[in-house]
Amino acid sequence: MAKKTVASIQKGGGKEHTKVIKMIKTDKGSYNFKEEIVHNDKVKEWFDKN
Repeated sequence: MAKKTVASIQKGGGKEHTKVIKMIKTDKGSYNFKEEIVHNDKVKEWFDKN
């Protein structure tokens, strides 16, 4: 699935977007990963918000 996502992003204006992944610790001590594709200008805001 990741290959399809990357391939579709690189067409047109896709180079203006970044796939961001954040590791979040749960109450039980394990980790979950939250990932999203955001515009390059909004990356810092995404990490601050999440």
